[in-house]
Amino acid sequence: MTKPINTSFQERRFSASDGLQLYARDYGHDDPGTAALLPIVCLPGLSRNSRDFHLLAMQLSTHPEKPRRVVALDYRGRGLSGWDSDKSRYQLPVEAEDVLSACAALDISRAIFIGTSRGGLILHLLAAMRPALLGAVVLNDIGPVIEINGLIQIRQYLQAQPALHTWEEAIDNLKRVHGTAFPALDDADWQDMALAIFREKGGMIVADFDPALIEPLKSMDANTPVPDLWALYQGFQPMPLMVIRGENSSILSQATLVEMAKRHPGMTSVTAAGQGHAPLLHRPDVIAEITAFIDSRS
Repeated sequence: MTKPINTSFQERRFSASDGLQLYARDYGHDDPGTAALLPIVCLPGLSRNSRDFHLLAMQLSTHPEKPRRVVALDYRGRGLSGWDSDKSRYQLPVEAEDVLSACAALDISRAIFIGTSRGGLILHLLAAMRPALLGAVVLNDIGPVIEINGLIQIRQYLQAQPALHTWEEAIDNLKRVHGTAFPALDDADWQDMALAIFREKGGMIVADFDPALIEPLKSMDANTPVPDLWALYQGFQPMPLMVIRGENSSILSQATLVEMAKRHPGMTSVTAAGQGHAPLLHRPDVIAEITAFIDSRS
């Protein structure tokens, strides 16, 4: 299996504030129909990249009535962005600054942001740093309380990645590791997930991120305190907010979701049936909710 050539987006390369070269995919930029509407900026999870959002971006950028420009980012150390020689800079404040650099480079002064997992944590920071940039926010399976056991699970499967020689092995491995939490996925979904997570290198199929990213997770155990982000969550109060929770999520608990709704009475809450952490957003039930939320924004 090889990744097909795709001309549905433009490749954007730009510099972070420290000079590191970063990458983004830009969908719908040249469609005059997208000019009058707020663009969408997609922020992936810890070890993920812009490819996670490809099918979602395709659908939103080619919407028959309200097409949107969609920009999906590769953070430093992921995908086609540069790996940082200073591994200590793989942290949320630096990545939030990188998002601001991306918006400046791509002429985005205000947008609807979709943040999956770590991307949603970055949005908590941006709500404090640059609230005027956020026209609306979608948090995908993340909130101000992160379940430590879920973080440990993420560390375990990222560390235990076996040697993969073929795309079929990569797909089978994903099903073995995540199948219980994602019974809703079909064969095409597993293939799409593999193409988003892995790349070919030296005749092997490897995870597409700098392994140094998971170093901070290695010292965690069940007693490790997790930061409380409720104060930052208050920054979402003035803006439309949707929160998506995977039905089988190990990161965002149902109790946290309920409390988030109490503190933001206008919040739209969505459960991704048959999915864990973090839900695939292009699945029909989820994308229908996202489209309805986005279409109600200018």
